[in-house]
Order: sequence, then C-alpha cells, then structure tokens
Amino acid sequence: MELLKLNETPVRTSRNFNINNIKLENISIPQEINNFNNMQVYGDESKVIIDNQNTKLNLTYGLGDFFTNQVSNNANKKIKIVIDKKVNKEIEIDFKFDKENNDLIDNIEIVAEEQAKGTVIIKYVTDKNIQAFHNGVIRLLAKKNSKVNIIVANLMNELSNNFMSIENKFEDESKVNYTIVDFGGKNSITNYFSDLEGELSDNKLSTIYLGKDNQLFDLNYIGELRGKKSNIDIEVQGALKDNAKKHFKGTIDFKKGCKKATGNENEDCMLLSDTAKSLALPMLLCSEEDVEGNHSSSAGKVGEKELFYIMSRGFELKEAMKLMVRAKFNKILDNIKNEDLKNEILDSIDKILD
Repeated sequence: MELLKLNETPVRTSRNFNINNIKLENISIPQEINNFNNMQVYGDESKVIIDNQNTKLNLTYGLGDFFTNQVSNNANKKIKIVIDKKVNKEIEIDFKFDKENNDLIDNIEIVAEEQAKGTVIIKYVTDKNIQAFHNGVIRLLAKKNSKVNIIVANLMNELSNNFMSIENKFEDESKVNYTIVDFGGKNSITNYFSDLEGELSDNKLSTIYLGKDNQLFDLNYIGELRGKKSNIDIEVQGALKDNAKKHFKGTIDFKKGCKKATGNENEDCMLLSDTAKSLALPMLLCSEEDVEGNHSSSAGKVGEKELFYIMSRGFELKEAMKLMVRAKFNKILDNIKNEDLKNEILDSIDKILD
C-alpha cells in the first residue's frame, strides 16, 4: 500500500497546520492474517471471554475505514471482558510479538456492569528485532455508576507499526480513568473517542509518550460531552529525542444538553534534541451554554538551569536527562498500581534514553 491517509480531525483546520490527518507511505500491511497464539491472561480469567467470531464494527471516528474493516473482518483475537459487581481481581492481558506471532489484529470489548469496579491492563511487547504489525480496537461500555481503570501499554519496538482505535460510551455517574503509555512503533497512530452521554459521567485520560530516532506519534483524542455535569480531563506528557515527531490533536466538544459540563486538556512536550518536532492542535467546540472548557499546549527544550543543577550533583548528561523525563512522567505513572508493570515502563524509559 503506497499511501494511507488516516486519523482525521473531527473539524477541519487550515491546511497550513498540516495536522488534519496523517499520511503514511509504504506501510507494510499483512495480506494474510495468521493465528496469534502468544497471549497471556492474568488475574480474574473467568471474566475474559475469547471468541473467534468477527463482528461488524461501527465506530464513530476510528482511524479510518481501512483499519476498522480490517478489525471487523480479519481479527485474529476477539476478546470480551465483563466487569461485574462481584469482587474483581485486576485483569491483565499481555500480547507478545515474536517470529511466529508478528501480526495482531485484536478486537477487545469491555463491559462494566452497573456499580461494578475493576482494573484492566492491556500490554503489547515485542521481541527485540521483530518487525511486528498491530491494528486493534478497544470498545468500552461503562454502565450506570461503574468505576473502571484501563491501562494500555504500548511497549513495542521501533521497527514495528502500531494502530489503535479506542471508543468509550458512558452512562449516568460512570467514571473511567484511562492511562496510556505510548512508547513503541516506527509509526504509532491512536484515535481515542469518548461519548459522555450520561449525567455526571467522568473520564480522565492520562498519556505519556516517548520517542527516539525517526519514530512518529499521531494522537487524535476526542471527547463529546452530552450529559449534564459530565466531565473530561485530558493530560498528555511526552518527550522526543533525535528526529522523532509527534502530532497531538485534542478536541473537547460540548454538545446540546450538557449544561454545567466541564472539560480540560493539556499537552506538554519536552524536546531532547534540536531535530525533534512537535505539532499540537487543542480545540474546544461548544453548542451549549453554562459550560467550562480549558485547553493548553506547550513544547520546549530541556531547561538548561535544571539540567546544570542535576549535573552539578554528579550526574552525567544522559543520566540527568533520564531523571528529568522520569520526573515529568511520575504523576501519570502513579496511576499504575501494578509495580511489575511500572518497573517495566521505567526500564523502557531508560533504554530509550540510553
């Protein structure tokens, strides 16, 4: 496939911004999808249903028709996770790419029943020199008064391609916290959409990204608020070195009927080289009165004073950089209570910055 145009913004902006979509050339798309067998489930396995029957997806946004149809028609892992009111252990699903399992098309559905509480971890890792392909969809239905934590960790290598669509629907008084760790992929393209139709529904999305060499990240985050007193908070922290690039598109849309709704988004990028590039487009759209929305975005080089202070305490430049990036990510990493996963992420930070 020579040219792919995907991940469109919900509202078009000036072409001069070069951020309305992402265009990728010569991406290797697997024509034949084999079985993916290197998956492990930890925790409350009784809540995980593995079904090989593909179903038609009807995403509100998603990455585009090609990637949505690929998941609809050719998923080699279809999983449903049900979180109910009974005592739930943490559920973790690990996908590991290797020579025999290098293409993953996954369709994951999560249903949080009324008043349910639970945590779901979804992790993607690759063997060191594997050129893997991942295209996945995660759909969440948060029913009335449910409380859910979702952690998605992309720890793939920089030789691979990662495409992901996430879509969430919120009923009254539901609360969902997402933590996304986005480190892997030559190209890592994500579309995230939340439909907050429930009154007093609440979505907190926290993301960290870290890129090196020629990695490209394209993050398209969309929240539509429809319920009264609904809320969305988007916090994105990232760092780029070498020739890495990042596009961030964040849209908070206050729809008719969402009186007293609130929405906040902030994206901050630390540039660790003169050749790293960051583009950002935070947007607020509104068709309702009596709402509150805030947005901000910033990008800048490492503070020389802070760097000098750390190095004056005996740290070399590389170690000082690691400390500053870790400090930047710590608030979001605190959302992850699984110490093994947190340590794996910290190890990945160190390796990327070496």
